[in-house]
Amino acid sequence: MGSLVDTYNELLTDRALAAASAERLQRGQKERRLYFGDHPLSVSLRPRLVSEAEFDHAVEAAESVHGALSTLERALLEDRALRAELGLEPREERLALAEPPGGSSSPSSRLDSFTADEVRYVEYNAESPAGMAYGDVLAEVMDSLPVMERFRRLFSLRALPTRGMQVEAMLAAFRRWDASAEPAVAIVDWVGVPTVTEFELFRDFLLSQGVACTICDPASLRYRKGRLTTSSGEPVNLVYRRVLTSELLSVDGESNAMCRAYLDGAAVVVNSFRAKLLHKKMSLALLSDERYEHLYSADELEAVRRHVPWTRRLAEGASSWNGDKVDDLVAFVRGRRSSMVLKPNDEYGGKGVVLGWTVSDSEWASALAAALRQICVVQEAVPVPRETFPLVTGGVVDLVDMAVDMDPYLYEGKVGGALVRLSSSALLNVTAGDGSVVPTYVVEGVHASDTGVVS
Repeated sequence: MGSLVDTYNELLTDRALAAASAERLQRGQKERRLYFGDHPLSVSLRPRLVSEAEFDHAVEAAESVHGALSTLERALLEDRALRAELGLEPREERLALAEPPGGSSSPSSRLDSFTADEVRYVEYNAESPAGMAYGDVLAEVMDSLPVMERFRRLFSLRALPTRGMQVEAMLAAFRRWDASAEPAVAIVDWVGVPTVTEFELFRDFLLSQGVACTICDPASLRYRKGRLTTSSGEPVNLVYRRVLTSELLSVDGESNAMCRAYLDGAAVVVNSFRAKLLHKKMSLALLSDERYEHLYSADELEAVRRHVPWTRRLAEGASSWNGDKVDDLVAFVRGRRSSMVLKPNDEYGGKGVVLGWTVSDSEWASALAAALRQICVVQEAVPVPRETFPLVTGGVVDLVDMAVDMDPYLYEGKVGGALVRLSSSALLNVTAGDGSVVPTYVVEGVHASDTGVVS
């Protein structure tokens, strides 16, 4: 993609074109409510450009790893001792073991990856993969930029819309539950979260499809006589759950209306509470640990070896590293600070993540000691690719070297688009406050043009 990036960036040496594109990006995001809290979703004038071959490889990798995760989920449901490795709270486990109305644990999910020499998946978001409506509308704004219009004269591009797939996955789960009923959707998360504008985009999209939809706080749901409603009495039989299980249970446990309706089979919740099994960071440890190889097929094991980095629960005692015995895991990890990442088992938005190479030896030792008092995983660091993006800062366009990831969304295990984040730091997470989002386009071909570019 190097020559494509260079071609795109070269177009922006036209100062008038760059200024018009920067103005359109800022205005378009304001008009379309593309904000994360008070911050615009993107400051980049260029999307992520990938070739057909790159995207096809990412699809194959994601779907093969998802197959191994599905195998792991079945094993977790059958094996209490294996399930104990996840560190589930009793209430989480009770919800996870209940059969999900609609049948599927995670109709949609997201694998977070870095692609340098190979695709490597470092996290699995099975509970509430965000960003789909943001990405679709951002692509519409990106398409309106003068520089994109110029670039499209040279290259044939294919966007990767996803919110329609999310809605169809939700409705498919709903139809499996009750094919004769009309869906009444509630998008549920706490009041005041910074992603509220994405909820509004989803609500508007659902309404445009003729599906009833409202946005509400978990505390405003009511469950009486087998019916889930909002506090104003609007019926709800399909919950688009954006609130995380751990946060929901921390408020009023399993007595909240959503949990009771779910356990009674009175409403479909997407994603289900069973999604917590694989959402825990420990799921990747159970994929990559040789002790559990017997769970997986030969093809699944090969996918894990290629695409999942070494991951272990941080604990005192013996472990293994690439087939070799490790007598003391904590000492082993302490001595490999520059190539290790420490993560809490059940956090999001980069909370509690420690990148070993960004801290001192003493800070790393302190972080490991603190991690031993909770459930954390330690993971082998993977190469983080970097690309030059034209960023708008203070109305000025600058070419900046940025770390970049590509995180495919999966719908019932099939890839249907991707979230791409940029960051000036090694931690790529918009929630962490140091990132930007760009849409992804697959470059399908070259147009003949009077610029000398020929097909």
